[in-house]
Amino acid sequence: MTVAVGSTRVTPQELDRARSILATITESYEHTVVGQDGLRSSLMIALMTGGHILLESVPGLAKTTAAKALADAVSASFKRIQCTPDLLPSDIIGSQVFDYATSTFSTQLGPVHANFVLLDEINRSSAKTQSAMLEAMQERQTTIGGEIFALPHPFLVLATQNPIEQEGTYHLPEAQLDRFLLKEVLDYPQFAEEIEILARLEAGVYDAADESTDVPPPTVSIDDVLFLQSVTKRVFLDESITNYIVSAVYVTRHAEQYIGADLAGAIEYGASPRASIAFSKAARALALLNGRDHVIPDDVKALRHVVLRHRIILNFEAIADQIVPETIIDAVFDAVQAP
Repeated sequence: MTVAVGSTRVTPQELDRARSILATITESYEHTVVGQDGLRSSLMIALMTGGHILLESVPGLAKTTAAKALADAVSASFKRIQCTPDLLPSDIIGSQVFDYATSTFSTQLGPVHANFVLLDEINRSSAKTQSAMLEAMQERQTTIGGEIFALPHPFLVLATQNPIEQEGTYHLPEAQLDRFLLKEVLDYPQFAEEIEILARLEAGVYDAADESTDVPPPTVSIDDVLFLQSVTKRVFLDESITNYIVSAVYVTRHAEQYIGADLAGAIEYGASPRASIAFSKAARALALLNGRDHVIPDDVKALRHVVLRHRIILNFEAIADQIVPETIIDAVFDAVQAP
């Protein structure tokens, strides 16, 4: 059996407290955001694991609204960075400013120093700027003028990219994509959901200046979030589930032996060990979201697309034949026996 090193199982009291915190965050979040259940689940998983998310969708599908709603629900700081080709690394991490009055330099921290950072259209920023942001994501710190500044806890980055417009963009390298815990692809809202969006717009729910709206006050603290992250690490993961995870990731690297020549031939590179790590972290979080202190195979399977779609690299022929990663991922999990 596999349990996080140096930790103990989640107690019933801790599980009850975690459920209460999650219910409070969800209630506050859903007051603002309509539908997009996959986005809500991914945001919560990222919050509970300390991971980062890559969001892909056409404009106008509530990415900014969702990120801001989650930040408001936990009394956390939120910053939005609109990425453009002329955006500099110092615009993100901060810089030193010379004060002529005192003849000294002062440090001004950039917008990355927030609990929740939305990088809007990250593929529009240059490779140098992307590298600076991804380094901050990985190291959880920035360096300005030779001095190290730790990023706040929790720290969550939501990077978005628009799949429609490719002119003037800089594609994220595959090695950098792998650093995102999850990749969520958003779809248009259902008919009834869009009706509800308009109804809430009329009611002033999205008007920050309207104090008459019944907005639930944030009742979850940063300490509560850190508690959630601590409990998530201790959700029980049986050895059979670990074998299931590693087996699925292994098949992506040796697909020709398991899913047939046609689909296997579409894979340029399979998933790295970061995929197994992401499955382990995210499955624990999803189990806790579902009110359990242990992971079941369905948790892993439910996460297959968001964990693997940006980690399986397709070749040119697959892209030309319009083969999507989700098709291959489903074939991979069909080939692996669940415990």
